[in-house]
Amino acid sequence: MTSSLPFALIATDLDGTLLRAGDTVSPRSYAALARARDAGAQHIVVTGRPVPQVRHVLEGLGYAGLAVCGQGAQVYDAAAGRMLSSVTLDRELAEVALGKIEAEIGEVHAAVDRDGVDAEMLRGPGYRMPHPHLPTVVVTRRAELWSEPITKVLLQHPKLDDDELTRVARGVVGHLVNVTMAGEHTVELQPPGVTKASGLAWAAGALGVVPGATIAFGDMPNDIPMFVWSGHGVAMANAHTELKAVADEVTLSNEDDGIAVVLDRLFG
Repeated sequence: MTSSLPFALIATDLDGTLLRAGDTVSPRSYAALARARDAGAQHIVVTGRPVPQVRHVLEGLGYAGLAVCGQGAQVYDAAAGRMLSSVTLDRELAEVALGKIEAEIGEVHAAVDRDGVDAEMLRGPGYRMPHPHLPTVVVTRRAELWSEPITKVLLQHPKLDDDELTRVARGVVGHLVNVTMAGEHTVELQPPGVTKASGLAWAAGALGVVPGATIAFGDMPNDIPMFVWSGHGVAMANAHTELKAVADEVTLSNEDDGIAVVLDRLFG
């Protein structure tokens, strides 16, 4: 990899960042990423989605590299179709954390991502999928959520908005688990210390790339650790205000090819 590259590694979030409506990547974004790769840069997907909910996107991109999934808990080798690293959330700890949150604000609706390349997402009563086209399994009893290893718990509250739910959850259980807001109606509990930055650092180390040689694109507060770790953070125009506050620059929205605008400037 040549040192004359503006950045050796391009880390892109998916939802609200690289993807447009319908889990599609625009021809312009696809072409901009291809030019960057031809110049010698590597592209890595860094997403909150677990591996089973992202493989169809990777296949559509013709993606054959490493992908950081599950909010940093998983590193997946797309070419080999296998998991290289996975960090699970202690299920007893998850249940205790959920109980503490409910003791503070009443009943919340919960779902979990099970661990594994082909694992299912389970959602309990009342939980509404932000992306209804993605496959899930509905369970009738909360106890079923804890029946097999999981990577995270997803929360929704019938009245509180995402910002308030995140604030309350951090105040109550932030010392036990990592609490992050990943998107609309997507507040998550993860293993302590697991973030997009931890997963990206693992993958970048395997690729031989240092933080300063990495440019990261994102749109939500869960991308903040990745921006802090990377040499340059680019927020989309549609990004949450918390992410824009720490970004090095703001580009156009995901629907307006914001990633391509920056990559065209950097790689021609």
